[in-house]
Amino acid sequence: MTAYQETPAKRGATASEGEAGSRPDAPEDPYAHHDPREPEDACAVEERNQRLAHAGIARAEDLLVARYRLSSRQEAFDLLRRTSQRFNIKLHTLADVAAQAPAPAPDARSWMPGRPRGTAPALPALSGEGQPAGHGAVLMGALHRALHVTGARMGNVQLVENGMLRLEKHTGLNKRFTDYFAFVEASTTACARAAREARQLTVKDIAASDTFDEGSRQAILQTGSRACHSVPLVSPNGAVVGMISSHHESTLGDLTETQLNALHDLGGQVARWLIWHRGTVSGALNHLHALATSRR
Repeated sequence: MTAYQETPAKRGATASEGEAGSRPDAPEDPYAHHDPREPEDACAVEERNQRLAHAGIARAEDLLVARYRLSSRQEAFDLLRRTSQRFNIKLHTLADVAAQAPAPAPDARSWMPGRPRGTAPALPALSGEGQPAGHGAVLMGALHRALHVTGARMGNVQLVENGMLRLEKHTGLNKRFTDYFAFVEASTTACARAAREARQLTVKDIAASDTFDEGSRQAILQTGSRACHSVPLVSPNGAVVGMISSHHESTLGDLTETQLNALHDLGGQVARWLIWHRGTVSGALNHLHALATSRR
């Protein structure tokens, strides 16, 4: 198992297409030129987070309004909220699953009839974490395992949702960091690049790396991170469903083959578990379908 080991470059250096650090046609990040410590930027980040958090829910609302001929987005939101509370599923997770799941057949009594839950995939990589069972516990167990393997004390877990990486769990990172990276859209971060390339990525020196735009770089440096390693959670069919990143207080050398293999196994196992877990919300979708059809 190998990972891309980035060669540090001067910030102003220009890499030719295909070289490490090049970002051809990368969309400009509107927050890239702000210092995240400035109040103006904090307000902009908060507004962005609110907008992106609402976007995924709004997509599900529009789908429900059109499919079930509901009277308004508010009615659709109320159905999502009630279902979320009843089944103890995060509202944004339910909205994302509803928006991506195949539509029920016309006049079907259930959204996903007869869908078997099956047994949760094994997580041998988390054997030292007490075999966590719930969604949050699995994510935190995976994060702790990744930090143990890499020797880091800071890190985070992101999940792919609505075409973005959404921050789900973290440890050792301050609020400025977690606010700034609550959602990652553009490719000007190590985690986004690792997701796009579906391979592990080591940034040995964040201060000298061309992987980051300046806003992202400063948001990472101010939390005390000087290097990072990102591990994509890759499903059996090659789809990236999330990311685990470790953050290191000092610049970093190459990870060993043993470390990379352990992280690769961890990423694959957690990805399979997450896909299984998303499939377990069929009961919630069926309940949502029953509520919505009863309002016609």
